Order: sequence, then C-alpha cells, then structure tokens
Amino acid sequence: MELSSIRPTRMELLRTKSRIRLARRGLELLKLKRSSLIMEFFKIVRDVKGLRLDLHNDVVKAIKSERLAEIMSSTVLIESLVLLQKPTNVNVGIKNVMGVRIPEVSVKYGETFITKFYENVSLPSSLLETRRQFEKLLEELILIAEKEIAMRKLLLEIDKTKRRTNSIENVLIPRLVSTSNYIKMRLDEMDREMFITLKLIKGKIEERGEGIE
Repeated sequence: MELSSIRPTRMELLRTKSRIRLARRGLELLKLKRSSLIMEFFKIVRDVKGLRLDLHNDVVKAIKSERLAEIMSSTVLIESLVLLQKPTNVNVGIKNVMGVRIPEVSVKYGETFITKFYENVSLPSSLLETRRQFEKLLEELILIAEKEIAMRKLLLEIDKTKRRTNSIENVLIPRLVSTSNYIKMRLDEMDREMFITLKLIKGKIEERGEGIE
C-alpha cells in the first residue's frame, strides 16, 4: 500500500501500532516454533544414526543365524515354517509434533493354529532364533522409515516457518513501522498547522478588539 493512500488519523495510528505488536508477538512464536522443530529434527537424526548402526549389526547376526539354521535343519522344515509364519500387521497412526503430522508405525503379529508351546518343543532353536532375528530386523526397518519420513516433514516445516519468519521480520514489520511513522509525521504536521492557524485567528481577533476600543 502506498503511504500517500493512507488516512493519517489517530484511529489508523492506533490500529497500525496494534498490528505491529501482534506481528512482533507472532514473530516471537514462530522463532520459538522453529527452534523447537530444529531441536526435534536433530534428536531424530541422532536416533536414526543409532538405529542404522544397530541395523547393520543385526543384519550380520540375522544372516549368521539363517546360515546356522540351514545347517541344523532341512530345507523342507525351513520352507514349512515359512508357510506357517504368523501374519504380520503394520498399523499406521499419526502423532502431532509442533503442528507437524508425523506417522507413527507399529507392528503386530497375528495368531496361527500352532501354539508357542508346540513351536518351542517341535522346532529347532536355530530356526526360532532366525525368525526372531528377522522379526527384529523388520521392526527396525519400519522404525527407521518412520523416523526418516518424520525428518523430511520436519525439514519442510522448518523451511516454511523460516520463510514466514523472514517475511514478517523483513517485510511486514518494517512496512507497518514505516506506516506508523508516516501517520505520526502527518499528524504532527496537522497539529502544527492547526496551532499556527489558531494563533493567526487569535491574532486577528485581538487586532479587531483593539480597533474597536
């Protein structure tokens, strides 16, 4: 908006000052939000780094366990166990982190007609250990994927918040301050003009009063 098109009234000055206070308060909240998002982002980065290290170690363990199971058990038994594997259910929920909707994934295993007691008695421990290792790998992979999606969403929100912060700090507030200064300057000019006008009128009145005497 051009300054020349602004009405230099006291009401407009009060309204502009109110908008400045609101913009500065909003700026503080956005900066606080950005700081919190950055802290959350780096926390997840550290978590993912640790998870990736654990994943590498667990992959090695799972492969060794699977090779041992192949040695200790027949191929037919291994394939039969695969066919009788418990169904895997992946549930995806949503959690809110500073206004960012982040997926929350959980894994649940269904039931089969084979009881846990039967598995422990009938199946070799090497096979059970191999299955446990690969189930752990699946859960770790899902957790890493969840956190990496969270990282991307947080990065987008951090960038969005940064752009809004810069817009308010470098564009909106300076523009409002300039508007406020312009209105105040115009009001001061009008007050001076009014003062001079009143002084001239007073002088004229006094001159006429002396002439009458």
